[in-house]
Amino acid sequence: MSIEKVEDGVVVSMEYKLTVDGQVLDSSDEAGALQFLAGYGNIIPGLENEMMGMKIGDSKEVTVQPADGYGEFDEEAFMDVPRTEFPSDMKLEEGLELHITDEDGEHRGAYVTKFDDKTVTLDFNHPLAGAVLNFYVKVVALRKPSDEELEHGHVHEGGGHHH
Repeated sequence: MSIEKVEDGVVVSMEYKLTVDGQVLDSSDEAGALQFLAGYGNIIPGLENEMMGMKIGDSKEVTVQPADGYGEFDEEAFMDVPRTEFPSDMKLEEGLELHITDEDGEHRGAYVTKFDDKTVTLDFNHPLAGAVLNFYVKVVALRKPSDEELEHGHVHEGGGHHH
């Protein structure tokens, strides 16, 4: 059974380019085509919805608003943390990305926005929060997922190909 188009439960290989404010932030040129399992929230909803029904060789430009991308910028998503909570030998710098586990055991990314000897201010917004995302996408291959991929809800990359 050949798969004709992008639909739920299909593994899609796509070439893509992400442009924000006229700057190319990410593209498949370096890492090669991105694979994702359609219908499982592997990629942001605004892009996934627009790709449904595309066939191999189809390409399109998609503009994704923040609400369908990485969310609106949240002015409340900042936290002041005492400098003593960080290892004393840790070199802090603005824009440094940290991975933090909160009380509920949730892993969250945070960025250092400013710091002094006493306090470190962390920003829990995604770096692309509030951004309008301009994607160029091209579908290069479609395949059925393995049972394991379906069970886990995402693609298993073979051959040490990491993003």
